[in-house]
Amino acid sequence: MYIYGKILKKDKNAIAVVGSRLPSARGKRLAYDFAYYLAGKGITIVSGLARGIDTIAHKAALAAGGRTIAVLGSGLDIIYPPENRNLAEAISKNGALVSGFVKGTRPYAKNFLARNKIIAKLSRAVLVIEGARRSGTLSTASHAANEGKEVFVIPGSEATDWLIEQGANSVKSPEELINQL
Repeated sequence: MYIYGKILKKDKNAIAVVGSRLPSARGKRLAYDFAYYLAGKGITIVSGLARGIDTIAHKAALAAGGRTIAVLGSGLDIIYPPENRNLAEAISKNGALVSGFVKGTRPYAKNFLARNKIIAKLSRAVLVIEGARRSGTLSTASHAANEGKEVFVIPGSEATDWLIEQGANSVKSPEELINQL
């Protein structure tokens, strides 16, 4: 594991916030509101630095003055997507960038499935904001469930509604998520 920044003891109290790279306006708002609230309560936000929900979750955690951990699907020297370079630098000062790949590793599609497993391992629970029925978001939820971790979802998308059918916990507010934990 390669780390840029610091992982602290209190980061054991982490929740992954994941979802679509092309979120709806509702998904954007929910991702921001949940991540901001949770980070404000001292919960570290873990996500994958991808476009969409991941980016919003990291930004919300930082805006709340909280900690966040970004798990990359590339080496630490290759920030993907490139427009998140400044965000990655801010995360390294208020959390950490983590990668299972050596420097120089490009962000190949297969790497993101491995990244999703690390996201689940670093988190106490996973919150899926929204997503398509076939998406990487489901792999993160699957890894978490296989590790015996709680999977929370916000109803209203193909992925989250399917996960509810599979036994995931439906939540409508960050307070409800904290109460269920």
